[in-house]
Amino acid sequence: MQKIFISSFCVLFEDYDLLEQLCKSCPEVPMGAELGTSWPIPNFDELLDSQVPRFAKAGLPGEEHEVVLELKLLADVGLVGFPNVGKSTLLSVTSNARPKIANYHFTTLYPNLGVIYVDEGVSFVMADIPGIIEGAAEGAGLGHDFLRHIDRCRLLVHLVDVSGSEGRDPVEDFEAINAELRAYSDVLASRMQIVAANKCDLLGDDRTNIDRLRAHVEAQGYEFFEMSAAAHTGTRELIQACAAKLAEIPPVPPYEADYVPPEPEVGTSDELQIRHFDDLWVVEGPWLQRLMGTINFGDYESRMYFDRVLRQSGLFDRLEAMGIEEGDTVSIYDLDFEFRF
Repeated sequence: MQKIFISSFCVLFEDYDLLEQLCKSCPEVPMGAELGTSWPIPNFDELLDSQVPRFAKAGLPGEEHEVVLELKLLADVGLVGFPNVGKSTLLSVTSNARPKIANYHFTTLYPNLGVIYVDEGVSFVMADIPGIIEGAAEGAGLGHDFLRHIDRCRLLVHLVDVSGSEGRDPVEDFEAINAELRAYSDVLASRMQIVAANKCDLLGDDRTNIDRLRAHVEAQGYEFFEMSAAAHTGTRELIQACAAKLAEIPPVPPYEADYVPPEPEVGTSDELQIRHFDDLWVVEGPWLQRLMGTINFGDYESRMYFDRVLRQSGLFDRLEAMGIEEGDTVSIYDLDFEFRF
């Protein structure tokens, strides 16, 4: 069993493999160190100087924003179409989701999600999107909300009622929904789409609407499926096609955060601007301004820390070289003090 003892200033290893891994990732650790030995951590003396610090640097003012967070990926597959075309029924028969199903428009007012299990290790999330109507891109029928839900899906399954039970033409329905997608966003209009003719069982032997819709959508390059969600026919083939399409679609690109430049560190006196007016010396500089924001001048140790940083930067040496005299005033932003040798 490997055993590592870690104290305040040294590390003891009893496992050579672990030691070798650390040496590769930490150049400060000597490769020649023997097992059972220890070595000091760099800056040992500095650590001894402040084992129990009694002051802390104040935090700098942070940024404050009012933001609106919007979910960008709701599901892998989104079911779109006019109200009452069978979207909720399809979700209920292909997953364990139990959306409200009724024979009237806008039964669904919020997306319902269901996990579709296709095969061993293959599954995806499908969303039943509330039905949209003509004019949705202008906000009709809560269209803006519903279209935003559609925009959050990687693949669209466009359900069309070919039975004519609503008194509409399936080809016109298909074009009307796609027109709303185009009016909302060119990106959404170009989203990969599978067209599914639902309620085929209600047509009996009359395939006129099915054949018309198939010819129309396949001429535009869409994949077409016949199905009946209520009768559980054709749904498995549709689900398998969705899984195959999702495997082809590139994953959603991860969010790339904007580059945030590192905070300026304490520099040297050469980076500071020093102006001389009689017995007044005005000192300014970016890192010095940030340093001022972290110092609690009401605390003795904080003031000593501030003095130490200024001396290490070479500021006082530079002031002496420029001819500062005892008792002259040094002004650093909101702080004025008398210079003492």
